[in-house]
Amino acid sequence: MDPRPRQGPEWTVRAAAGGVGRRGRSPVADTGAVTTRSRDAGTPIARAYAGQVADAGGDWCSHVAFVDAGGAVESVIVDDIDQLVHGYSVQKLAVATAVLAKVDRGELDLGHTVEVREDEILGGSGIYVLQPVWGDRVTVANVLTAMLLVSDNTAVRLCGRLVPAREVNDLLRANGFAHTRVRPAADPHRFELGVTTPRETHELLARLAARTLLAPSSCDFLLRVLRSLSGYHDGIRRDMSSAERARVATKHGADFNARGAARHEVGIMFSTSGVPAMTYAFFAEALGDRDNYGATHPGVRAHAALGRVLLDAVS
Repeated sequence: MDPRPRQGPEWTVRAAAGGVGRRGRSPVADTGAVTTRSRDAGTPIARAYAGQVADAGGDWCSHVAFVDAGGAVESVIVDDIDQLVHGYSVQKLAVATAVLAKVDRGELDLGHTVEVREDEILGGSGIYVLQPVWGDRVTVANVLTAMLLVSDNTAVRLCGRLVPAREVNDLLRANGFAHTRVRPAADPHRFELGVTTPRETHELLARLAARTLLAPSSCDFLLRVLRSLSGYHDGIRRDMSSAERARVATKHGADFNARGAARHEVGIMFSTSGVPAMTYAFFAEALGDRDNYGATHPGVRAHAALGRVLLDAVS
C-alpha cells in the first residue's frame, strides 16, 4: 500500500558518527548520532539506544521524550528527527486523526456504517481479509479499531470512503502537521499511506497524551485501542507483564523497499498512576532480514530491549 522510497540524494546512505546510517543529512550533533538533554534517566536511555542501533544496523531516526499530562516535553533522544520517512502502518495514526477530526466537527458520526465490499479487500495485515465472504456493514468506530488494533489494511480503504485523500491532508495541515501526508491515488477516495517525520509523529503522540490533539473523547478512544492487550506485542511491549503492557499505547509499522527492511514503532508510556510519562518514535530502515516480520527481526529485537529500558525509566 505504501509508496516505495523516492530515488535521489535525500535517500543516499552515508555513515555518521557511531556507525549509524544517514540519508544525506547532517548528524544531530557533531559528537554522535544521539543527543540528550539534562535528565538523570537520559544517559542510560541514550546508551541503550546507541547500543541497540549498533546491533540492529540500518538507518534510524528517533525521538524519545518525557512528557506529562499538561503537555510539557523533555527530550532524551533526538536523532535526525526532521528526516522525511515512509510511515508505513504507523501512518494509520494520522489517518485515524483525520477521521476523528471530522467526527469532532460533527461532519461524521462514529455510529455511521459503511459496507465492507469485496473489491476493497486488501491483503496483508488485518481481519477483513480473512473472511470468505463480504458485505458486512460496520461502524466508523469498528473501522478505526480494526485499523489501529490489528493494523487492518482494508480499513484504510474504508477510511478513504469516509475522508478522501485531499481532505485527509487538509485536516492534517489544519492540525499543524506540515509534512505528515498521505499520497493521493487516481481515485480520490484511495491513497497510499505516505510520509511523516519523527518530530511530527512525536508531536502527534504528545498532543494525544495531553488530550489536545482531538476532542478528549476522541483522544480517549484512540488511547483505549492502542493500549489494548489484544494489540501488538512483538516489539516495545514484548518483555513486559500484562499490567505493564496495559500502560503502553503503541502502533507499529513494517515493510521493505529497495534499501532493505523497515521496522517502525511509536507510542506513549504511562506511569503506574495512569499519567502520560513518555513518548517514543522509532523509525528504522535499510535493515536486513527483509522478509522476517516476526519477533526475531533485529529491528524488532531492538524495540523490545528499548521498551524495557523506557518503561523502567518512567517507573
